[in-house]
Amino acid sequence: MQYLIIGAGPAGVNAAESLRQLDPDAAIRIIGDEPEPPYSRMAIPYLLMNRVDEHGTHLRDRADHFAGLDIQVVQGRVAKVDPPAHQVTLEDGSAVAYDKLLIATGSSPANPPIPGIDGPNVSSCWTLADARVISGKALPDSHVALIGAGFIGSIILEALGMRGVRLSVIEQGERMVPRMMGPQAGGLLKRWCEEKGVEVHTGVAVDRIESNGVHLADGTHIDADLVITATGVRPNVAFLEGSGVTVDQGVVIDRHFRTSEQDVYAAGDVAQGLDFCTGDYAVHAIQPTASDHGHLAAANMSGHPALYEGSMNMNVLDTLGLLSCSFGQWQGVEGGEHAELYAPEDFRYLSLQFEDDRLIGANAVGLYQHVGVLRGLIQRRTSLGQWKDRLLHDPTRLMEAYMATTQVI
Repeated sequence: MQYLIIGAGPAGVNAAESLRQLDPDAAIRIIGDEPEPPYSRMAIPYLLMNRVDEHGTHLRDRADHFAGLDIQVVQGRVAKVDPPAHQVTLEDGSAVAYDKLLIATGSSPANPPIPGIDGPNVSSCWTLADARVISGKALPDSHVALIGAGFIGSIILEALGMRGVRLSVIEQGERMVPRMMGPQAGGLLKRWCEEKGVEVHTGVAVDRIESNGVHLADGTHIDADLVITATGVRPNVAFLEGSGVTVDQGVVIDRHFRTSEQDVYAAGDVAQGLDFCTGDYAVHAIQPTASDHGHLAAANMSGHPALYEGSMNMNVLDTLGLLSCSFGQWQGVEGGEHAELYAPEDFRYLSLQFEDDRLIGANAVGLYQHVGVLRGLIQRRTSLGQWKDRLLHDPTRLMEAYMATTQVI
């Protein structure tokens, strides 16, 4: 059996290792398109904070890890997938055959068409190559403009703050992390950042980028030695054109990670799979989901059927020391109920969303002790019974509710 994995991120690496356990005699090859050992993009902010070196971003510690498992890791970029022929073609023209193929190509920055965005003073923060550029330019007291204050942008913000730069943040949405939190929670994050010395502009677009900084649509000019873009990502699917593999938001998969083409599977940021909370199919581009995808896709590829229960939309942020999180259907559903705590003077916020007697979504700011409980109650689909009414009256009693409804006596 020949397994081919396109993509050397968490989904691809976990799939390869699981395949080796499940199919000891198989040939396993990973094709990655970067000249680096497999690494975690989520570790790049820690690299910028000088908490780890480049080796510390690697997904596996030992240089001979993959060779020791008889997993071949090669650099290349796939140009074409031919499912009927069971082969892929690389950009250099070489062909690689497979019996089972896993598409785990992840995602790439989705930069808007802003004049000047390709300038020499502009960088994304997505690869180790990007991190090297930023490390050389984001020096203490330098002026840095960060375009985008969504989840990725807010992670980068934390790293830049630790580097001692003079930071300005621009978010086109009306608040920070607009796809993760409501107005009150997003407002708390903005005020927290401003009190930490960060200049935050929300509800305004970037008009153009020039060598000396950023011009906003409202006429404001922001000085910047370096401009970093963090305006979202999109799945890497261009090479699938003409392959027959169905692509919507990402590569559409069923609950066994199968695509529309026989013997072709997909996992990670590129995959559009079952949403645990809504029952719809969505792309959840977060590392824990990618890792889970890799393990389960490998099981299905190797003839050990494993039904996927779905991933949950979830994000946890540390923004200059203020912890926030978002889980599930945080905006609520029609006919649902919700409870809310808002203590702006203490930078605390909690929003709970209910459907019937189940917790289905939540936002929290400054309440780190509730992160695990929120996730647990939502993922378990716990029936809260009388505890729902108690939480509607006092949402801070989450731990009591969790203990009362999940502990087996």
